[in-house]
Amino acid sequence: MTLNELRYIVAVAEHRHFRKAAQACNISQPTLSVAIRKLENELNVVLFERRKSEILITPTGQRIIEIAREILARVHDIEEIARADQDSLSSELRVGAIYTIGPYLLPRFIHTVHQQVPTLPLIVEEDYTYGLAQKLAQGTLDMAILALPFNEQNMETIPLYEEPFVAALAKDHPLAEEPVITKKHLKQNTVLILGAGHCFRDQVLEAYPFLATQDSQLQHTLEGSSLETLMYTVATGVGITILPCTASQHHLEDIVIKPLQGPVPARTVALAYRRSFPRVKALEVVVDALRSIQLNCVTPVSAQ
Repeated sequence: MTLNELRYIVAVAEHRHFRKAAQACNISQPTLSVAIRKLENELNVVLFERRKSEILITPTGQRIIEIAREILARVHDIEEIARADQDSLSSELRVGAIYTIGPYLLPRFIHTVHQQVPTLPLIVEEDYTYGLAQKLAQGTLDMAILALPFNEQNMETIPLYEEPFVAALAKDHPLAEEPVITKKHLKQNTVLILGAGHCFRDQVLEAYPFLATQDSQLQHTLEGSSLETLMYTVATGVGITILPCTASQHHLEDIVIKPLQGPVPARTVALAYRRSFPRVKALEVVVDALRSIQLNCVTPVSAQ
């Protein structure tokens, strides 16, 4: 059994496709298939059910792949420790962010880090919270910017700021002249929200549970969309949407941003990282950079 074989089975589990897994591992598909078959023969188990149109993971395969992920994450930690011993501010640092934070924070974060530590190679990506959590656990991400709560095993979080929610609607919407958008307004109008998988959707529904039962074909159609798509849609006069305030800072000319009636719902944005992450200097650089970014509508959380 080799580390490469473990990497191959994890890749197949993630992609559910041998060719895509081989591409992700930078090897040929026959090489990957032979390696996995060799591992199955060595362990005397079947890890994957191979079908024409899909790959299924067997129950035994699922347990083995979970352990393989843990092993690969620990191997990554060993590599990180070795690199950190040399120079923790010259090795590649991989930072993720959820989709409802990334567009409004990552560009300024990248610029700030580059200004402060130009020797630090920074790789950034966006994903859902569950995707970032998986990548953190596997060691393919070093840190992630997301919204609390984030109660994953072996993870630490550093709260950064509190971000209130606001309402967005077209300038010619009947409620455009209202000073505040109330719960009654939301109940009486179509409210467009993000689809399943977005933690921001969950936070909006926690604040306004009645939105989960809205009978709106438009809302159903837009599930799984982005905040930008929701803003463009309400700009046409269709409904209202709720945004984290940072998303409203550069809004379209055809929409207006209105405060929500108190108590105003909000989210806590935080930096998450593995408890075993060894690059203390890099962590300090990231936290300092994030705390130095001026976001007009948020309230910074004081360092503990």
